[in-house]
Amino acid sequence: MNKSHRTISGQGQAPEALGNSWSWRRLRQGLALAVSLAAWALSQPAGAAEPIGPLLQPAQLQALLREHAPLRIVDLRDADAYAAGHLPGAVDAPYPDWRGDSDNPGKLLSVARFTQLVRSLGLHASDPIVLVSTGDDPSDFGAPARVYWTLKWLGMRHLSILNGGMTSWRAAGFGQLQRATPSVTPSDFQPHPDNDLLATRAQVRQLVGEPHGSTVLLDARPPAFWLGKVKAPAALRPGTLAGSVDFNNLSWFPGGGGALPAPSVLRAIAGGLPGSEQQAAQTVSFCNTGHWAATNWFVLSELLHRPHVRLYPGSMVDWSRHDEPMTHVPSRLDQLWAQLKQTWQAL
Repeated sequence: MNKSHRTISGQGQAPEALGNSWSWRRLRQGLALAVSLAAWALSQPAGAAEPIGPLLQPAQLQALLREHAPLRIVDLRDADAYAAGHLPGAVDAPYPDWRGDSDNPGKLLSVARFTQLVRSLGLHASDPIVLVSTGDDPSDFGAPARVYWTLKWLGMRHLSILNGGMTSWRAAGFGQLQRATPSVTPSDFQPHPDNDLLATRAQVRQLVGEPHGSTVLLDARPPAFWLGKVKAPAALRPGTLAGSVDFNNLSWFPGGGGALPAPSVLRAIAGGLPGSEQQAAQTVSFCNTGHWAATNWFVLSELLHRPHVRLYPGSMVDWSRHDEPMTHVPSRLDQLWAQLKQTWQAL
């Protein structure tokens, strides 16, 4: 036998044959891997993008814009602020367009109206969407939080809020503002409402008076509203839901301003949240019109990842206008006196 063809490990293959066999196996493995990756890519939704976090700092958004990341920016400020300068490619979608009528601002629009609005902005379910507001104060954060909740309820998942809005953007020294209105091609968005995020009036009625600890009814308003000392203009009566606890949405902003603090600070604040130690089955966030409550919902659900947090969109204005039972309701005389004081202070 020629020594050059001596077998290896008793397998009866020459070194050249073994090398060719090994190369062929590697080639087949590589082809199989390529086919698998191609199949996986084809299985992904069209236009799917890398997920972004629910809260973007200005520097993070600046980096994404510099990298030409496929973002859709939705500007919730009024038309004048938008016209004076907006982020590149941002579409104009003033916050009132997402709200109900003045007699019940928190009431959800019909799914058909929301769908028409989303389509008119050219938004698709697969789009990474960044919501931008003014960001002047804590109350303003409720605007992007409420629209975030609305879009998520409609079936969108790639959502984020610019922390502190345009105020934080300018404070960070970033420019890149535009005045031109981008052209928009209407989308074919199809809604898929996620009612696990929603607490309706009928559902809240069933929850009021439940055994303590099974549900936390979380009032996001300042204490004076919870105690029935003041009310929203559109509410028919002051007061709150029976069995509710007050957790002022301003608590998330210990330094003031319209930007949320670091996650570690939010976790520490949440440690004082009523019901935290009881591991409640669910939390229902409400306020006057679902605006401040959206901030509580956003922090608890999206940033702190607490399960089963719902929003009651219409909140106490909707509740009071349907003559539902309330607690902390002052006497008629006290209500009249409080109304007179509010009117006097507004002069």
